[in-house]
Amino acid sequence: MRTPQGFIPMLRLAGLIAFLILAVIVLIFLLRGCASSSKHSTYSNYMDKMRVIGGDSAQLGRQLNSALAATGIKETDLEARIKGFAATQKQQADQAKSLNPPGALHTEHDHLIEVLTLRASGLSRLADAFAQTATAKDATSSGRLLAGQMRLLVASDVIWDFYFRDASKAVLQQQGVTNVNVPDSTMVANPDLASSTAMESVWRRIHGTTTTSSPAGDHGSALVSVTALPDGKQLSASGENTVTASTDLAFRVAVQDSGSFQEFDVKVTLTIAKTPTPIVKSKTIAIINAGETKTVVFTDLGAPPFGVPTTVKVDVQPVPGEKTITNNSAEYKVIFSLG
Repeated sequence: MRTPQGFIPMLRLAGLIAFLILAVIVLIFLLRGCASSSKHSTYSNYMDKMRVIGGDSAQLGRQLNSALAATGIKETDLEARIKGFAATQKQQADQAKSLNPPGALHTEHDHLIEVLTLRASGLSRLADAFAQTATAKDATSSGRLLAGQMRLLVASDVIWDFYFRDASKAVLQQQGVTNVNVPDSTMVANPDLASSTAMESVWRRIHGTTTTSSPAGDHGSALVSVTALPDGKQLSASGENTVTASTDLAFRVAVQDSGSFQEFDVKVTLTIAKTPTPIVKSKTIAIINAGETKTVVFTDLGAPPFGVPTTVKVDVQPVPGEKTITNNSAEYKVIFSLG
């Protein structure tokens, strides 16, 4: 039977139309995919730039902390270093101002600039405060003035977290952008360093006025517990302790301020008896408040003696003015096993 005249051309036309429809659908999906990829790249590239700026700013915070904790540093040298930090921070703020964020992040970017500007101002004001108190006699009022500037830096950390980091995460979620990390940036890792007492201690150390006599009042520190990690086993001083000596072996030591005053630079030492040379590690708790318990973790302990009885000793250095030191140390009988 003959095919009706014109039927084949109609089939060809229908096939062509179907092909064109399919091509249009594929093109739409490709365009959407490209747009989505481009959108992701835009946000990812922006956050990469903010990560560098935020990381550089946080590095200034670590350098500031080291400068404030340094022993033997002169006031003029410290002042000059902090002024240098302020100038560098201002450059980072100017760099952020020159960048164009994705449209939906304009508000968050403005807050980031505010953070960097506040940090530059706080550092500059801190340097000025050190200059202002250079010839002062009152350590308490000097510490109070310095702490006021440090609190500006603490405030900048809060603004970064709330108005940039958390707000940016919300925008990314609204925009349907995934797998893009928003960076952190912390100028003052321990906000307690911004207290008047802490900055008074810094001022006294820089000006060489730290008293050598025992301070009045109830001062004390106490060893609370020692826990083997990753076992999570708390050591007992009254019996033998078996501890798994894995490559991740560590000890977590809890220390309490058992007095009525804030204490500084509390040294904690861990000693594992070993022949011919014991394993000795030390860490320092920068600040601890009255009644507070803080922990330090000792890692990178190397290879302890396996399968033989040994001892693990922990010593908490007495704080100035401490009268009771019987609770500052403990010795534990330990056998390290291979699991």
